[in-house]
Amino acid sequence: MSADLRALPSVDRLLGEAAPLIEAHGRVATTQALRHTLQEVRDHRPDPLPDGAALIAAATARLEKAARPGLRPLFNLTGTVLHTNLGRALLAEAAIEAATAAMRDAVALEFDLDTGRRGERDSHLRGLLCELTGAEDATVVNNNAAAVLIALNTLGAGREAVVSRGELIEIGGAFRMPDIMARAGVRLVEVGTTNRTHPRDYLGAVTPETGLILKVHTSNYRIEGFTAEVSGSALAKIASDKKVPLLNDLGSGTLVDLSRYGLSPEPTVREAVAEGADLVTFSGDKLLGGPQAGFILGRRELIAAINRNPMKRALRLDKIRLAALEATLRLYRDPDRLAERLPTLALLARPQAAIEEQARRLAPLVAATLPAGFAASAEECRSQIGSGALPLETLPSFALRIAGPGGHALEALQAALRDLPRPVVGRLQEGALLLDLRCLTEDAAFVENLAALDHAALA
Repeated sequence: MSADLRALPSVDRLLGEAAPLIEAHGRVATTQALRHTLQEVRDHRPDPLPDGAALIAAATARLEKAARPGLRPLFNLTGTVLHTNLGRALLAEAAIEAATAAMRDAVALEFDLDTGRRGERDSHLRGLLCELTGAEDATVVNNNAAAVLIALNTLGAGREAVVSRGELIEIGGAFRMPDIMARAGVRLVEVGTTNRTHPRDYLGAVTPETGLILKVHTSNYRIEGFTAEVSGSALAKIASDKKVPLLNDLGSGTLVDLSRYGLSPEPTVREAVAEGADLVTFSGDKLLGGPQAGFILGRRELIAAINRNPMKRALRLDKIRLAALEATLRLYRDPDRLAERLPTLALLARPQAAIEEQARRLAPLVAATLPAGFAASAEECRSQIGSGALPLETLPSFALRIAGPGGHALEALQAALRDLPRPVVGRLQEGALLLDLRCLTEDAAFVENLAALDHAALA
């Protein structure tokens, strides 16, 4: 016999008992949540029918879930430190404080406090960038794709850009260098082959129609074996002799020698400038460890031309990111303490022994929070840097290996972990769920968060 739906309380009656919900979420949202909850009951006709308290509890859960911000903190246990989909670099405390201050108060964004006249927003970073890289001048836009786009457009719109076939990269989100070049209004001239490009290839390609030579660091892949490429310094000489500018896109880019932190060396921005590139572009939110940005450094007259490009206004940064970038760059003035203060370097440089100790300590605590049939143990694994940086480099790490009862149990556990108050994101590998601990710095909060796992849903 089906339940008598006439016994359900009215929305008005439930609203009279839902004062805390109205206070927290507003009358309109609470009313809608109660109506949706009642409609679900009418559609499914449970027997017995829920009482008023149960209906309000169901509406509360609905409202709390709807109120969760989409960009809420999570635990990145994927093993990818600079995870594009998870926001890439974690900002240093100094950068967070600077961004917060800029959000809270008026700042001298485009106002020169010395003269009392209008200033330039790039001036907050120009001196630091030139000091740290040796460049004549610098400017900044909202990401490195934008930096390449505006540099190409400024130097070569309506003209040719010469680039090696082995450097026509594609990165995440369907960013393809040939497409960016077309959007910038330059005509692509490919030289060399996929695996071998020689100085003569560039020399033979430069004509009166050439606007620039482009060098692209293949930061998200490597070609090995029978290969040849023209170095930045050799290419700078060719460009100088031919009287065309050289644009060197470093992609991720780094301001320091990564080998001092146990990583494979990458070309630094200072090296690219010293080699003679007329312009150098690189990212702010990858190996640099700051917020999303694209830097353009180089010859003063070329930077001035880029700043006159109408695109610059469309690609400029706001005060919040400028404040965070300035604070991040200031950390590089003290390289001896950089890894202590910059989360990206701190996470990349974490020794495996420390992560192993953490994994063995957490394994029994995590196992106690899991439903019956699941087990957790410490297991050696490899982390990766991510975001196209050092693609062949992996870092020795340790993970919590969670094994399940079979079937779709692990997928269900993954979904349940993502639905926690602070989502937990790991990776499935070889029949187990791996939670790589390289990026876990809050052990107690992590274990406490796991206590909210819905065991009934995983039974």
